[in-house]
Amino acid sequence: MFTKKTVKDIDVRGKRVLVRVDFNVPLAEGSVTDDTRVRAALPTLRYLVDHGARVIVVSHLGRPKGAPDPRYSLRPVRRVLQRLLGRNVVFVDDIVGDEAHEAVGRMVDGEIVMLENVRFHPGEEANDPVFARELASLADMYVNDAFGAAHRAHASTAGVAAHLPAVAGLLLAREVETLTSMLTNPERPFVAILGGSKVSDKIGVIDRLLDCVDALLIGGGMCFTFLVAKGVAVGRSLVEAEWIERAKSMLDKAAERGVELVLPVDFVVAEQCVEDAETMIVGREEIPADMMGLDIGPTSAELFKGVIASARTIFWNGPMGVFELTPFENGTREVAMAVARNNRAVSVVGGGDSVAALKKFDLEERVTFVSTGGGASMKLLEGSPLPGVEALADKDA
Repeated sequence: MFTKKTVKDIDVRGKRVLVRVDFNVPLAEGSVTDDTRVRAALPTLRYLVDHGARVIVVSHLGRPKGAPDPRYSLRPVRRVLQRLLGRNVVFVDDIVGDEAHEAVGRMVDGEIVMLENVRFHPGEEANDPVFARELASLADMYVNDAFGAAHRAHASTAGVAAHLPAVAGLLLAREVETLTSMLTNPERPFVAILGGSKVSDKIGVIDRLLDCVDALLIGGGMCFTFLVAKGVAVGRSLVEAEWIERAKSMLDKAAERGVELVLPVDFVVAEQCVEDAETMIVGREEIPADMMGLDIGPTSAELFKGVIASARTIFWNGPMGVFELTPFENGTREVAMAVARNNRAVSVVGGGDSVAALKKFDLEERVTFVSTGGGASMKLLEGSPLPGVEALADKDA
């Protein structure tokens, strides 16, 4: 159960409501190329507008290093938001200056103003208390709906909550509720699939998942550190040498807990990670010394698919190989399709490259829940507090 207050617990009519969203979307030639995160914020924004709030939208985009940079302007995002909402969105080339205050002062109930990229101000990432107070001075209430940025203790995600009544948006509440309930009350068998390049990025998540899953499938570059821990030679495949001992302890923990920890048994290998690479399929004990594993092989894909088909709860984060390149996409595609086909399971996909894979293979609509926050979902699953959530008011407060 989500324990923080949400927009539905407060009276917003006639109030100026500062809404932190996550509109950190990809841009190309001044246009948004993926509007998923904008769409994810629509339920909260529509709720507020429909209930007579004066909505002030604030977000970051990219890493502009605390100064204005036209490459990271939110203007293109404003156009998308306006189209999706079907209503005017006033854009302000300002964050906390006179222009912002004047635009907010002219607002009427049900109107939306979008401020420029909050990271154009150096006080944002520094969580500067003066900047947080200036931001808060624009509004009567604060709503955090930016789950993708909730693991950051920045001025607009945490600092501002010290100065205003602060509640969660509908997206943030659903993200936290879905991910935490998956860990605490999953329907079994509970199968987790982890991929991506580095063990170091996910060791905390692995540790936590081993306490609650029935099976853990590990692919991607991170699997090679586990294979080395088991004494397997992996050629030039990616290995984090400093994490081999920790990987050994995770293998031991899985055995102690009775968790089926499944590693690939074959790989697609090549000398180079390029689109036109010459590839071979080899068993995991047969990786040539001058080659690297860049995708799980077909036997591994079948092995993983069999475990996924038996699940009633599925969590997937991270690709099985370098799926962006055609020679190394098959493992990720097969796993994604297996997750999508299991319509008896609750399937949760945890942000980042996994979502990109779903999009590439046109499977987004065939899973139960897609998280908008890669880093935030990982932090939540490993049990770390999220500053953007911790700063909000509790339901019983």
